[in-house]
Amino acid sequence: MKPFITIATPHKDILEGRLTMDIFAADLWQVFKGKAPEEYQDPAVFFRKTFLTAGLKNLLNIAEKRLKGEGGDPVIQLQTPFGGGKTHALIALYHKAKEWNSKVIVIDGTVFDPKEKTLWEEIELQLTGKIESLKGKVSPGREKIQALFSKNQPLLILIDELLEYMTKASGIKVGNSNLASQSLAFIQELTIAVKTLDKSLLILTLPSSLLEHYDESAERLFQQIQHITGRMEKVYTPVEDEEVSSVIVKRLFSNIDEKEARNNIEEFLDYAEKEKILPEGIDKSYYREKFLKSFPFQPEMIDVLYKRWGSFPNFQRTRGVLRILALVVHSLKDSKNPFIRLGDIDLKNEEIRRELIKHIGNEFDSILAADITSPDSGSKKVDRSLGSAYSPFSFGTKCATTIFMYSFSGGPERGISLQELKLSCAEVSHPSSIIVEVIQKLKENLFYLSDTDLFFTNQPNLNRILLVKAESIDNREIESEEKEIIKDSLSKTQKKFEVFIWPDKSKDIPDTRELKLVILKDYSEEKCKEIIENCGDRPRVYRNTLIFLCPPDEERISFNKFIRDKLAWQLIEKDKSLSLTEEQKREVKNKIKKSEEDVRSRIRTLYRFILLPSKEGLKKIDLGMPTYGKEHLLDEEVYNRLKGEEILEKLSALTIKDKYLKNDYVSTRNILESFYATPGEIRIINQDVFKNAVKEGVRQGLFGLGRLEKDKPVYNYFNEDCSPEIVEGEVIIKAELCKKEVSDKAEIIAEPTSSLSVVGEKTEGGEKESKVSPLKEGYSGIYLKFLVPFGKLSDVGRIINYLKSKFSKVEIVMEIIAENGEIKKDEYEDKLIEALKQAGINEKDIETKFKQ
Repeated sequence: MKPFITIATPHKDILEGRLTMDIFAADLWQVFKGKAPEEYQDPAVFFRKTFLTAGLKNLLNIAEKRLKGEGGDPVIQLQTPFGGGKTHALIALYHKAKEWNSKVIVIDGTVFDPKEKTLWEEIELQLTGKIESLKGKVSPGREKIQALFSKNQPLLILIDELLEYMTKASGIKVGNSNLASQSLAFIQELTIAVKTLDKSLLILTLPSSLLEHYDESAERLFQQIQHITGRMEKVYTPVEDEEVSSVIVKRLFSNIDEKEARNNIEEFLDYAEKEKILPEGIDKSYYREKFLKSFPFQPEMIDVLYKRWGSFPNFQRTRGVLRILALVVHSLKDSKNPFIRLGDIDLKNEEIRRELIKHIGNEFDSILAADITSPDSGSKKVDRSLGSAYSPFSFGTKCATTIFMYSFSGGPERGISLQELKLSCAEVSHPSSIIVEVIQKLKENLFYLSDTDLFFTNQPNLNRILLVKAESIDNREIESEEKEIIKDSLSKTQKKFEVFIWPDKSKDIPDTRELKLVILKDYSEEKCKEIIENCGDRPRVYRNTLIFLCPPDEERISFNKFIRDKLAWQLIEKDKSLSLTEEQKREVKNKIKKSEEDVRSRIRTLYRFILLPSKEGLKKIDLGMPTYGKEHLLDEEVYNRLKGEEILEKLSALTIKDKYLKNDYVSTRNILESFYATPGEIRIINQDVFKNAVKEGVRQGLFGLGRLEKDKPVYNYFNEDCSPEIVEGEVIIKAELCKKEVSDKAEIIAEPTSSLSVVGEKTEGGEKESKVSPLKEGYSGIYLKFLVPFGKLSDVGRIINYLKSKFSKVEIVMEIIAENGEIKKDEYEDKLIEALKQAGINEKDIETKFKQ
């Protein structure tokens, strides 16, 4: 679609921004005095910018016939709503009467001072240049009026704002009456006199709005004027509602390319029809014609301004709408918009905002800033939150602006439906469903958008109330709440750690062998190192027992806001001074419930970094984001993450042998102490894990358990059960030094043949010999080799269990072939081989082939 500015050409004054109010304020008296702006003073310019409505054409036809003596009504009263076009109609009559060589008398009730001149004196002065026959404060009578007029035909008498003159005249005494009464008598005499003359026409205007009748006295005057002129022809509506669009477009634009306008409209209508957002009950063809009349404005823009805002008693309908739309057109003269919609109104524009706010209250200045116009307003936040694909369209600001424009009227009508909002804000390049997301985000971010429907109010919504309450909560309350949440997020039973929350100093954490989970308020490696190295004023011994849990800095702001809002919702519920609706009360309860449901997940999201003492300093482990819907206990999640890798519940005897038994013997106490004291060493859940590993190693004959006697190891247990005490002098000893016979296990492999079974046996000398025995009905040994399908190990396990029920000795030799990938050398050593050791497999029994 083409930019509207290339299709509809604004008048020069609109493009140049010459948009003072007098440009749109028609003033008959200024035209009469030759002092009006060119738009009104020059007949050619005036009619070029004026759309001749059916009512205006009818009025001009009646006037022309009457002034040419061809009949027609002698007296016409124009009575239209404030700003309804009556003064504009009088100016059109003035110019045409001059064109028809008629004399014109102009009376403007807002100009004349009754103390200086009466109506009849002013009329005579304009006709003759002097006041003679109609002089005095008492009405001159019909005959004098008739005599004066008969010599000055054709004659058009235009009296604008008669009621205002009458109201002023009521305060001037004239004998036993007042000037208003005399003026009423004159109007009656004037209407009769004009009626008797064939080329004289009286046109007067009266307001229809009660607001313009001033007071009860003026209202009585209004009724008296109506009684006098009530039998005369009236033209109430120089501008019908359906003609307003054409009037406005004609005044603002000098030329419109109808073909290109149709192209833009048709493309939008196709989109609107596909998205099902056309107004309900409105036929597409009807909407098309309505759009063509209002182009480049979307029809809803003029409807809302003219009908809703125009229903305010002091809103000058046509003039006010023209003024606002002229400002809008000028602000968009460089835009690429295919047409102009309510959302395109720039509420930051001081002149536009003033034109609107004066009808609804100055408090909306700050409301507009908070919700729509300022850079940090709720609408701008929504614009930014939608992402780069939508940022050029400013959907948040446009939707909020449109809702604002629909929010007010002089009557009960307010608010906009979802379908109307889509029609006014959707873009043909995107599905209209984006508007639904925008509305949801606006409801979350705006402070004065109603909590129930789509309209603005001067009463703060729950978002605003929440902000006020949240601002009253200080940081100490947030810290206290966070600490309580942490406590509530720890295991109450089966504790794996001693837990310390937000310690101030290193001495707050005891130097013991128990595993300790230290929860820090902020991410600080320096504080972790201080606690690892010291316990108060002395060096810490058991450094490897410390585990730190810290929050990432980037999560802190979000979490604090969550806590602040959580506390604020609770304050709102307790505040009985708030006049909340039932709907708002339900929403508050829902917010409190939701925050309670989310609290453990949020604390787990915050505390996600584990820091462990290691040989290189600190090892960092990220717990990752929490699993949705899962119960989150901080200490349990830390333990489960570290279990098996950083914290061992079971220790392999092979690990002890390979890692610590480098010499002939080693102290069990020293090994255990290294677990607790050396950063990066093995961490065990308790010392029983170590004791069980020693017992298993002794039972398997991997090493012996004994004591030092005269600095020499003496074993007490080897290839048998024992109970390690982990005391001073207790040692584990290399198997070679243990004084106990070790019998090599015979390897028996029996393979079936067609007629014989061969079983290997050992001789006394250790050499193997074979003996042949007759084939039995079954097999005394089986050797199986096969490829295990991935994921079928459990099935193989059932086969092994069956074999164990048949044979006393079942050995499994596993061959693993891993290809088409890569594992680093340190990963192979630390992860794979270490895991095999933990499973009780001797490293020397592992045969490995590497592929580079």
